[in-house]
Amino acid sequence: MIKSQRNLFNIPDDIAYLNTAYMSPLLNSVITAIEEGARLKSQPWRLGIPDFYDQVDQARLLFSKIINVNPQNLAIVPSTSYGIQTAANNLKLGKKKKIILIENQFPSHVYPWKRIANKSDCFIKFIETVENETITDSILKEMDENCALVAVPNVTWTSGKLIDLITLRKRCDDINCFMVLDLTQSVGAMQIDFKQVRPDFAVVSNYKWMLGPYTTGFLYASPENCFGEPIEEGWITRKDSKNFSNLVNYTDHYESGAIRYDMGERSNFALMPGVIKALEQILEWGIKNIEETLKVQNISLSDRLETIGLAVTPDGERGSHFIGAKLPKNHPKNLLKLLEKENIFLSERGGFLRITPHLWNNENDFDRLIDGLSSIL
Repeated sequence: MIKSQRNLFNIPDDIAYLNTAYMSPLLNSVITAIEEGARLKSQPWRLGIPDFYDQVDQARLLFSKIINVNPQNLAIVPSTSYGIQTAANNLKLGKKKKIILIENQFPSHVYPWKRIANKSDCFIKFIETVENETITDSILKEMDENCALVAVPNVTWTSGKLIDLITLRKRCDDINCFMVLDLTQSVGAMQIDFKQVRPDFAVVSNYKWMLGPYTTGFLYASPENCFGEPIEEGWITRKDSKNFSNLVNYTDHYESGAIRYDMGERSNFALMPGVIKALEQILEWGIKNIEETLKVQNISLSDRLETIGLAVTPDGERGSHFIGAKLPKNHPKNLLKLLEKENIFLSERGGFLRITPHLWNNENDFDRLIDGLSSIL
């Protein structure tokens, strides 16, 4: 168990922020690193060639430890949509094939596949939630020989329901099906070993559970998918790009691995230091410790929510870091605004009250949440 880390964030005592799934606050150390990076850019004569490469490589290495992959299989991307579109552009699905998504999936993991379906004459099957059946089982029922792609998250972004990725991967192997994952709502808060999950592509945006700055993220590409076409044809992803005086001698050769998929201007001198500081802190805490701490505090909080009449997704069916409480039909439409007046911050998604605490929260936050909901509902 990790004790409350509120002192590492700039969160006033009277704020109960339980909304990591929306956006995490930045660590004080991350803010300092970003400020120092911005000051470096203000004096560009201090910037050398290594500054375009070293921090990016360090971030790649640190993130690789979190998901257990070779850092060469990681690209730097600005968003989930960028990573998913890269995957969509490079997977050959064939004609009239099935693409499996889940209902109410995050839009960035839907729109690219709708475009591909239209271009390739494929069709999308949205998996609906069925009572007394896990989402995993519902997906498996649709994974037949005509299924070319399963594109899902690890936990649903509305209620936190868990999807068994290892089981899906085994079925993908059986039917020769691709798997593309949006792990923005899970990586950083729960253990995910890519050696076991083996996605074809997977993307993680940093501004939620990775505690990093906005417009930063990582794309994983499996070794066999590191030879595709990037969205951008940048100079820095090419062979020998460190030789700035030789850049006019154009080459068709990329650096090895997934680097070819890196976004343009990846060497963000302000934001990349912040990404590194966030990764270092997560690794210092340890993903296993983070997951266990959030699990314990959320089990206790779930029990308290049920005592005031809210139906909570059971512990074994959801990500341990994520609480989805089904709202009663007669709940006030301005519920979130009423809570905000009490400095209590969370989200509503798809009919669920989305409660996603982190290590900055404490018992006072949870008491205030329960008292606030009890007085409103």
